[in-house]
Amino acid sequence: MSALLEKTGTSEVEDELVRRARKLYDERLRVLLEPNQRGRYVAIEPNTGRYFLGDTGTAALVDAHTTMPKCIFYLARIGYEAADSLHGHGKHIR
Repeated sequence: MSALLEKTGTSEVEDELVRRARKLYDERLRVLLEPNQRGRYVAIEPNTGRYFLGDTGTAALVDAHTTMPKCIFYLARIGYEAADSLHGHGKHIR
């Protein structure tokens, strides 16, 4: 994979990985995972179609990288548009 990264540039490879992984999720995994796994995380390896579930994004990615250490994964939160959201509060200073 590193030769591919050097040849095409990281952003092109990442864009293609995201496109393929989202397609795989939309076409195959959504119907399997959303009914019972909503809110959990899935790490998808788009070349093989393998996926790994976790209660956190870190757990899904650790499982994925332990099983397939040389692969790159796409992380998604099942049933949500984004894998995570930012929460917090601010203090207005005058």
